[in-house]
Amino acid sequence: MEIEFWGATRTVTGSQFIISDGKRKILFECGLFQGRRKESEERNRNFPYDPGEIPYLFLSHAHMDHAGNIPNLVKHGFRGKIIATPATIDLLQYMLRDSAHIHEKDAEYVNKKRKRKGLPPIEPLYTMKDAEESMEFFEPLDYYETFEDGFSVRFIEAGHILGSVQLIIEMDGKKIGFTGDLGRPHLPILRDPDQIEGVDVLIMESTYGKRYHRPIEEAYKDLEKIIKRAEELKGKVIIPAFSVGRTQEVVYCIHRLIDEKRIPEIPVYVDSPLSTNVTEVFRRHPECFDEETYKMFLEEGDPFGFERIEYIRDVEESKALNHMHGPMVIISASGMCEHGRILHHLKNSIEDERNAVVIVGYQAVNTLGRKLVEGEKRVNIFGEPHRVRAPVYVLNEFSAHADRNDLLRYVESSGVKRIILVHGEEKEIEALREELARRGYDVHAPRRGERITI
Repeated sequence: MEIEFWGATRTVTGSQFIISDGKRKILFECGLFQGRRKESEERNRNFPYDPGEIPYLFLSHAHMDHAGNIPNLVKHGFRGKIIATPATIDLLQYMLRDSAHIHEKDAEYVNKKRKRKGLPPIEPLYTMKDAEESMEFFEPLDYYETFEDGFSVRFIEAGHILGSVQLIIEMDGKKIGFTGDLGRPHLPILRDPDQIEGVDVLIMESTYGKRYHRPIEEAYKDLEKIIKRAEELKGKVIIPAFSVGRTQEVVYCIHRLIDEKRIPEIPVYVDSPLSTNVTEVFRRHPECFDEETYKMFLEEGDPFGFERIEYIRDVEESKALNHMHGPMVIISASGMCEHGRILHHLKNSIEDERNAVVIVGYQAVNTLGRKLVEGEKRVNIFGEPHRVRAPVYVLNEFSAHADRNDLLRYVESSGVKRIILVHGEEKEIEALREELARRGYDVHAPRRGERITI
């Protein structure tokens, strides 16, 4: 058996690998690579294999770095089956269409500039039509069910986002575990991740391979202080948040803080059509909730809705928020501040020290979000420089990724001795690799294009 690694190797995006028994190749994940524009364009447009020869694609979850290049895969000839949980499929119905809309708009914007320079137009990575056609290839597989066709794949809980799974793969007499993105235990909303055991090889993420998270209650305390500050100064709290998972976690947190009378009931706006649609998917899948959230859903009503929250779809309503005075909280996408409505809110708020920016998710290298986290005092938004006067708070406790301690405990409990590390930037992955090697594990972090024989 051979594993080919084509993404998320010493980086956190573009997840994509193939397992082959010499007779056929099975694809796991098909994510978008995010980084410098030229490199991203090259990697995302061109596949290092023939998509038409792939009979199955299995997905761990719906985030774009794991599933965002599926329409392009289909566009290039994939005609197999895409296997995912029902919740993941429901999320991708919205997310792939939203991604296609962004690619079309980006190409439209670039082509206006190219036309003025007398250059030929470029094509979007994929279109709305491509996204809609790709949905025809999806087939659901529930948690704890097994897919079989001369090999087998079983889904177990990953605890990362709604519908996320770990995969246990059996092929050619070998058993491989793949964590996908591994969640954290004891977080609100979702069930805790299951433990993979009894596999020959464990392919594990390492996003926070050298870092630790404080308890989630510390983030609640910090957000409480930030919102109280906004009320006192009549400012805005701007929260860039991924539409899937992070937005719902922050809304849930604010809901609890209001219920416990720890913060004033200031207006809260979720300004993202995708986040609004995704929240509806959350409401349709309470089977994914942990016991506390499921009980809240049944006994107290919607955990993602309360009197002071408003979900914004209309673009004119979104623009109107920029002219309204605080105090208020605005939660908007994209989570790494690279596109979408969050850019308009940052543009209109970041130079006012009464406001605040709250980072609640991982920020990849070279993104605007990463520059804010690293404390840059001047950043470009829509190509224009802006001074960062609003304080920037980083609450990594909201992260849906296991931290260093979680990952080390997970490996110890797995009983496996051979580890392959993916989904980590160089420093994170090397720190975790060195510690696992010190503890006696056979551990390796592959490069892109590397092939490993099991």
